[in-house]
Amino acid sequence: MDRFLTHRSAALLRRPGPAPLVVDLGYGAAATTTVELRRHLAALRADVEVVGVEIDPARVADALPHADPPGLNFVRGGFDLGALARRPVLVRAANVLRQYDEAEVAGSWRLLQDRLAPGGLILEGTCDEIGRRATWVLLDEQGPRSLTISLAFAGFALPSDVAERLPKALIHRNVPGERVHAYLAALDAAWRNTAPLAPYGRRQRFLATCAALRERGWPVLDGPHRWRLGEVSVRWEAVAPGGAAA
Repeated sequence: MDRFLTHRSAALLRRPGPAPLVVDLGYGAAATTTVELRRHLAALRADVEVVGVEIDPARVADALPHADPPGLNFVRGGFDLGALARRPVLVRAANVLRQYDEAEVAGSWRLLQDRLAPGGLILEGTCDEIGRRATWVLLDEQGPRSLTISLAFAGFALPSDVAERLPKALIHRNVPGERVHAYLAALDAAWRNTAPLAPYGRRQRFLATCAALRERGWPVLDGPHRWRLGEVSVRWEAVAPGGAAA
C-alpha cells in the first residue's frame, strides 16, 4: 500500500504550500505502519506530517514514544478526524472497515471525504498479515475511483485467491451476478490462458494477464510499470456493487 501511495501521491505531496498532512487511520496495536509510512513519504517531501489516528487511547499511549513532531505524531480519534486542526491531503485506512458492517461503509467513506483537503485522496483496503495479498479502494472527494489488487508472486495459485481480502464494500459481493465476481473470474481466466509463459516466471505471466484483461475490454489502469509489481488497478465502475456484471 505504501508503494502505491508513494506512486499516486507524488504530485499531491509536492504541491507548493505548507507541509502536507497525511493520516494513518486505525494503525492498530503497534506504531510500525505509521512510522514506515512517514519514512516512505518523507522521501517525496521532507516536511510531510504524518499522524496516526486510533480510537483506542491505550494504543495512542503506546505509540507516543515513537512520535517525532512535527513530522510524526499520534492522536485519539475516529473517522470524522475531529482531532486534527487541518485537512489531510492523504488518508490511509488499512484493515479498519473490515470490522464494520457493509452498510456502514458509505457513511465512513463520506466522513473521511468531508475532511479531505482539496484534491486529496483516501486509500481504504485490506491485506493479510504479511502483505502477500492486498486490495484497496482509492477515493477522492467525489467518491471511489478504482480497485487495486496487489499480490506477491509466490503468494497465490489463482489471482482470485485475494478474494478473502477484498475491501468491505466488495467482500460480500463476490457472488455470481455481481461485477467484482465477474472481474475476478476474468482475471483468473486470463491467468490460465497465459500458462505458456510460466517458464519465463510469474512476473512475465502477470504482465501478460493484465494486458489480456485490458484487451478484453476491462478498464485496467496504469501499465507494465505497475503490473510488474504484482499490482493491477481497475476503474471502480467495473466492480462497483449492485447491478449486473458487465
